[in-house]
Amino acid sequence: MREPVAGERLDQYLLGELLARSGMASIFRATDTVTGQPVALKIPHPQLESDVVFFERFKREEEMGQRLDHPHVVKVLTPRDKSRMYFAMEYVDGRSLRSIIQADAPLPPERALDVARQITEALVYMHEHGVVHRDIKPENILLTSDGNVKILDFGIALDETKRRLTWTGQSATLGTPDYMAPEQIAGQRGDARSDIYAVGTMLYEMLTKNLPFNSTNANALLRAKANDDPRPPSYYEPRIDPALEAIVMRAVQRTPRDRHESAQALLADLRDPQAALQRAPEPARARRGPGRLLRQVARPALVVAVLSGLGALVYLSSRHAPPPAPPPAPAR
Repeated sequence: MREPVAGERLDQYLLGELLARSGMASIFRATDTVTGQPVALKIPHPQLESDVVFFERFKREEEMGQRLDHPHVVKVLTPRDKSRMYFAMEYVDGRSLRSIIQADAPLPPERALDVARQITEALVYMHEHGVVHRDIKPENILLTSDGNVKILDFGIALDETKRRLTWTGQSATLGTPDYMAPEQIAGQRGDARSDIYAVGTMLYEMLTKNLPFNSTNANALLRAKANDDPRPPSYYEPRIDPALEAIVMRAVQRTPRDRHESAQALLADLRDPQAALQRAPEPARARRGPGRLLRQVARPALVVAVLSGLGALVYLSSRHAPPPAPPPAPAR
């Protein structure tokens, strides 16, 4: 089996331009010759088609996509016949969230909130149907011209309704480091709260054009996410609404139990940010930008000042203390 090229026919589809290419597959725009509608075809690279585990994962991705039916999830279609491994999806004429962030961020808060709400609405639906995406990132979010969100790429999604699959030869850590939750970095499978962490990270990025942890060194990034607290968004955008910052900081907590307990809880906060400020746990409320930074500086300074003061008192008391009594004369 060889790589397909534009202009060829694949079953009922006429291949058009190459839209994207990853290490696993190519995505072509195509025309369904039965309906006349544009579609997108995800076609694995030929060398992977004989890999049994890859075949199972690819088949599972197709089945998940056909099972899910939500306006913010790219729909996977069912061809009449298939002569090789691939699957067909609805074609979305839009821009990736990545390109929007690069061009327009920081986004106006209401626009960032709208995108985050739509993504989270899809997550609520997916989680209720036993699917954890595990690779939510700007590259996997498309926005149409009217602002409608579409989530795609379920290649490493966890289907809790099926038996677990292990991909031999792959790292236990799956996902994109910038948007991965600390538990995924530690090699755990991740759950619904891992998707919440990714949404919080994207909302942070939409609001500030920065990530909670900025590092070009992958190992340093992974260590920081596992051990450090992120800078609050107000570090970059001092005028950010405290309620919005509280939502973000709660979503990106290192420990899953400290995040929103579900996508539904995150969605409730995104729909009513002011009420979210009252619901936020103390750590999320306390991590306010400049104030928190001042406290971080002030505490060590206070310790130094106290120690210096004690040292001065010891020094002064030693200067003004009466001279020691002479030793007693030796007995004769």
